[in-house]
Amino acid sequence: MTVVTEILNGLPNINKPQQKFLAVLFSTMFVCHSAINFLSLSRHSALSERTFRRGFRRPFEFARLNLQCAGRAACTAPTAVALDASFIKKSGKHTFGLDKFWNGSSGRAEKGLEVSLVALIDSKHNRAFALSAEQTPDADSKTDAQETRMDFYLQHFERTVPLLPASVRYALVDGAYAKEKFVAGVCRKGLAVVSRLRADANLRFLFQGEQRTGRGRPRKFDGKVNLCDRSRFEPVEADEPEVSLYTARVWSVSLKREIRVLVLVNQEKAAKQRTVVLFSTDLQLDPKHLLRLYRSRFQIEFLFRDAKQSAGLESVQARDKQALSFHWNASFACVNLARIIAQEENRAARGEAFSIKSIKQRIFNEHLLELFISKLDLEPTVIKNHQNYERLRNYAVIST
Repeated sequence: MTVVTEILNGLPNINKPQQKFLAVLFSTMFVCHSAINFLSLSRHSALSERTFRRGFRRPFEFARLNLQCAGRAACTAPTAVALDASFIKKSGKHTFGLDKFWNGSSGRAEKGLEVSLVALIDSKHNRAFALSAEQTPDADSKTDAQETRMDFYLQHFERTVPLLPASVRYALVDGAYAKEKFVAGVCRKGLAVVSRLRADANLRFLFQGEQRTGRGRPRKFDGKVNLCDRSRFEPVEADEPEVSLYTARVWSVSLKREIRVLVLVNQEKAAKQRTVVLFSTDLQLDPKHLLRLYRSRFQIEFLFRDAKQSAGLESVQARDKQALSFHWNASFACVNLARIIAQEENRAARGEAFSIKSIKQRIFNEHLLELFISKLDLEPTVIKNHQNYERLRNYAVIST
């Protein structure tokens, strides 16, 4: 695991014991095919279960490591950052932060945990790198009774802003974050929001005519927006024949600000047209670029998928706040490292899709072959120069 060691060596303010622990941790996470928890980690490494439990309680700045990963992957000038949250299944009664959270898989609120993630979006290569993960607090742990979960999402974002590269200009979020409090907070940090509105959003046209002289307030609005009547919208040339695009600068009543909206009308089924309303607080943003930015937001969903399926995001064995935070950030960092390993194997240059399962399978095969060589006292040079070594190294890999 040369890549992991080199990245850890480049981090400032990290002592040797923690550096050694993290190197063993990530190497073991790549080898482990079962649920990634303290017990399974100890079974696949020389460290004990107690050592892993203690190591997870020590604080570590994963954001610095993730920035190193993004820089090494040539994601040096990302233009956007995404924020989203995901439900984590967790049983037990003494786990920190247990509460009712929305579970998108089942379409209802369920008891469990929730992790909020901020990720850098590389829209040029259409990929995402996790930056910071924090646990959404439960109702009992709030210091202010008036504080909502939207306040926490905004605070998490604000804590991450100082770490963002200077090239980041847009914050990409889904429709759940399209609230006046969150949008205003992001704009105060100097970033523009790209998100989605409800199909029945309360919008008004801005008055562009000549104002009447005399007493009274100048006229600001020119009627309510009806998305079924798009005669006052400016048409935009679409790249897909079944989709029509319309844009306009309007006033959002709920957001209390002027925004640029982009209306997508899917005409694939003439009897039942589907309308999607995207918006940005950047009034000069090109409508096509707005659409590309919002579509790139979905890359953060792949981070959640890979972390849950292959990096043990949902198999956490810890119960206290610090260990939970360490486990979740380690899971996302593992996905970042896997992407770098895939890139440095020149797989991305051949146009192949990134697969963390393939990376883990290959590393497991290498680990098993090294184990055979050491335990059976075989000559490593002879084994690794054998014509079938590469075939064994790629055994059961999805893409070779």
